Amino acid sequence: MPDDSRARILHTALDLFAERGYHAVSVREIAERVGLTKTAVLYHFPSKSDIVAALVEPLLVDSEAVLEAAAHEHDARARCWAVVAGLLDLWLAHGQLLRMQMQDQALSADEATFARLRDFALSAQNLIAGPRADFTTRVRAAQVYAALSDPVVIFADQPTDELREAVLDGARRLLGAAATGPDAVHRPRPAPDAPDRPIRRGRPGAMTAEMTESARHMRDSGRYSIDEIAAEFEVSRATLYRHLGKQANSL
Repeated sequence: MPDDSRARILHTALDLFAERGYHAVSVREIAERVGLTKTAVLYHFPSKSDIVAALVEPLLVDSEAVLEAAAHEHDARARCWAVVAGLLDLWLAHGQLLRMQMQDQALSADEATFARLRDFALSAQNLIAGPRADFTTRVRAAQVYAALSDPVVIFADQPTDELREAVLDGARRLLGAAATGPDAVHRPRPAPDAPDRPIRRGRPGAMTAEMTESARHMRDSGRYSIDEIAAEFEVSRATLYRHLGKQANSL
């Protein structure tokens, strides 16, 4: 039977750190909760900060993969939303780590992990803002990045789908207020005769009749590309074409 001591140590440490904070929990307490000696825990993790580094590694690897994938998006808005939505989904899945960080900045306990988190945050904000964004747009990008994590902790007891939609809506509003710049991320302005677009757009991949009507107005105005419209409603080109085609067939 394989020894699962390492996994049990990590699971227990995460629970304790998230509940009471990194500094309030000792290695001895972790060992007692797992049913091991302190020496046995230190065999797997020479220090408490090594436990933190091991806990955060999967999140860092997955987060860096989100940025790498987003960097291949050619459209600035699609690139921005690939980062925003991708990171939010990861952080929703790793809520305990965020709670642990909020307790006492525990993820900064390991210097190498802190440096990696810092560099990652700057890279994410640069992708959200765009390569030649002006100062105001870069500030908006920093605000959006910061605003993705706190609600995941504060409203952890709310349904995940509702929380996700609310956080994305907040990010959408912040980015819609960005100043002009060559590669700044903008929320397209509707054509004069277009109805107000709904704030609650639903999850990516689904479009309501009202969203489809708004998308049609944007397309017919000639001011937006299909990629821009799809990014605005957070759906794929195929989904957008399908809904626009359904509407045309019903006329």
